[in-house]
Formats: sequence, structure tokens, C-alpha cells
Amino acid sequence: MPPAKKRPRSYDPAKIRAAVLAQFGNVRAAVRTLTPEQLALPTRLGDWTVRELAVHIAAAAVESVSATIDMEPPAKPELALLDWPSATVDPVLAAANADRTRELAREHQDLDALYDRTEQRLSERLAVTPGERLLATRPGSMTLADYVVTRTVELVVHSDDLNAAVPGLDIPYDRQALAACTRLLADALAVKAPGASTEVRVPPFAVVQCVEGPRHTRGTPPNVVETDPMTWIRLATGRTEWRTALADAQVSASGERADLSGLLPLMG
Repeated sequence: MPPAKKRPRSYDPAKIRAAVLAQFGNVRAAVRTLTPEQLALPTRLGDWTVRELAVHIAAAAVESVSATIDMEPPAKPELALLDWPSATVDPVLAAANADRTRELAREHQDLDALYDRTEQRLSERLAVTPGERLLATRPGSMTLADYVVTRTVELVVHSDDLNAAVPGLDIPYDRQALAACTRLLADALAVKAPGASTEVRVPPFAVVQCVEGPRHTRGTPPNVVETDPMTWIRLATGRTEWRTALADAQVSASGERADLSGLLPLMG
């Protein structure tokens, strides 16, 4: 008999909304401290500068919530939450995103004003819009509740991008945002590689079983991968390569089915 299908993880909408606002506040506070020289620094995102990344976070990644709430809702959902990571792996979408970011950077010269307006619009709309409201997002239509969870990924990942680009910036991570980001990406791995032969542990936030093969029923699984949340997030989003993380002892992997290199990254 095949194993029972697991229910998708649930997220507390109020906690997720608070986490998104908190992490955006962390980014906003850090961006305010950036000098013109720091804003001109390169990032690990192609040819984006720190300033272009800062604009993208506010004007695209976060403002997309308010902008899609203001649009006519679609007739039906197209994406479940765990469909979203794989839906971002689209070269056409990535190219359009890069072009749009450069356009937004030209439009928004005042970062303080952009972040103030974005935060105000987000707070106002989240306060009055029900989670079941459908949004026409770029990857596909989905509920507001699910889309807000995806914003924890955008904010945590791009906070890390900014920290990597600007030495000493040290944007902190809201614990709930970091947890949601970690869990969503771990669950996405289990969807991409269904099975129960390998256990992936990302303490203290997530444990998932994945990869086809012999199923263990008790004791320590024969194939185990363990890492910390930020290393996992970097692996899942292509910021770190599997072999590099192994060589640097940021990941422990034991067992013949513990090599996840062919499954990563999970997002585009």
C-alpha cells in the first residue's frame, strides 16, 4: 500500500503577515543607511547594483502584493503554494523581471519615499483583504494567503543578497519569516522529489522526507542531509552550490541517496 499523502503545511496568516512587515522593516532600516558608494556596489545577481536590488525589493517583490490586490481578481487559482518555487524557473519571466527592475530603478530615485509608500500600502491592504482573495501574480494566480508566504522567501533571500554585497550591513532576519522561507523551500524539495528514502533536516525549522527508494520505518534513516537554514536557503535558490557547501562543511550528507545536487536549485 502506498504511503498516505501528506497534507500541505499550514501557515498562520496573521503571523505571516506580521513576519513580512517585520522583515520589510528590517530591510528598510538597512537601506536607509546605505551611502551612494554602497548603492553603486555590484551584487551576486547578474549586473544588478545594490541600488537596483533595493528598488526591486520594494517596488517589485513587496509592492506586487498591493498592486495585485488593486487589480481585478482572476476567475480561478492556478498555483498552489508549493507550485510557486518551480513556477519561478522560467527564463522568460527572469528576463522580464530584470528589465522591469532596471526600469523601476530609473523611476524611483528617492529610496526613502519608495520604501515609505510601499510599507504604507502593504500595511493598509493586508489589514482589510481576506486571505482567500485571488491575485493575478506573474507566475500564476494564487490566493493572497499563499502569496504572502512567498514574500517571506523574497525578503529573506534578498536580505541575504544585500548582506553579501555590502560588508557589515548585517540585515537581521525575523524569526517567523526565516522559518516560513525555510519550510516552504524544504516542502518544495519534497514535491520535486517525492519519496521517503532521504531525510532532509534544517533545524530548528524543517524536516522533510524525499527521494524515491527504500522507505525506513524506525530509527535513523539510511540517507540523511542536514544543514542550517541560511545554507539551505542559499542552496535552494542557487546562491550556493551543493559541492561548495559540502566542501565547506556547511552540509552533512550520509547515504547513497543523500546527494541533492541534481535537485537543486529549486527556484529560478
